[in-house]
Amino acid sequence: MGSSICVPPTLRETAFPDAFARERTQAMSAELLDLAIASAGGEELWDTVSGLKADVSIDGPVWGLKGWPPGTSFDQVLTIDTAREHIVFTPFTRPEWKMIFDAATDSVTVQTLDGEPVETLAPARAAFKGMLRNTDWDAPHLGYFLGYACWNYFTSPFLFTYPGVRTREIEPWHEAGQTWRRLQVRFPPDIATHSPDAVFYYDAFGMQRRMDYVAEVNNSFLVGHYTGHHQNFGGLVMPTRRRMFRRNPDNSVNLNFPSITVDVHGVELVRSDDEQVRP
Repeated sequence: MGSSICVPPTLRETAFPDAFARERTQAMSAELLDLAIASAGGEELWDTVSGLKADVSIDGPVWGLKGWPPGTSFDQVLTIDTAREHIVFTPFTRPEWKMIFDAATDSVTVQTLDGEPVETLAPARAAFKGMLRNTDWDAPHLGYFLGYACWNYFTSPFLFTYPGVRTREIEPWHEAGQTWRRLQVRFPPDIATHSPDAVFYYDAFGMQRRMDYVAEVNNSFLVGHYTGHHQNFGGLVMPTRRRMFRRNPDNSVNLNFPSITVDVHGVELVRSDDEQVRP
């Protein structure tokens, strides 16, 4: 970042301080968002993409708490539609199953690989009401959580430019000898997320290093989610290592015991003239 020159406030700034504070905040937010998007590959590249195919491994002790055998991991191929909140996991919990999450219909469908229906959860979000942190999740509940979460992860930061999403830069954060700029993001109701508000942390190069949110469907668990090992996939730059930890009310995080891990092994860009992302 270049140095800035301090100038005295103008008469209009003195007369209308709140209005100019809002303008400065909007300018800062736009600058940070532009930096994050440019570092991720740029809007021009994203506009040529209709979907992504990602090879991932999902692990962590939380799945034992949700009714899956201790040590359970999920090795998946994700087929991600970048224009709408729609994602397919293959295979899903069994070698012969796949899972389709669709936010527009608030539904999760578990099918055989041949497309025969196994189980559907709809409306999906409401199905978590009354569940506790140690309440078991069956395959459709698991699919809802992983579906919206991974779609958000793989479409950020471009997602922040989608209709209804609002951003503003807040005070920076100092951690482990580093200073990270922070973007507060508010999502509209039609985008399924962990929570309507989240905070994204970026280093000086615009690379995402952390995100904070409340996992509402998991008993409103406070999460500090760290990202790293960024790689370039056909021009698209994204983190390939994600680690989720319990976050304390003071925003500190115990980094010794991740509850969920996500490792990305490869990402393929599907161009706009290729319809293979749509099942």
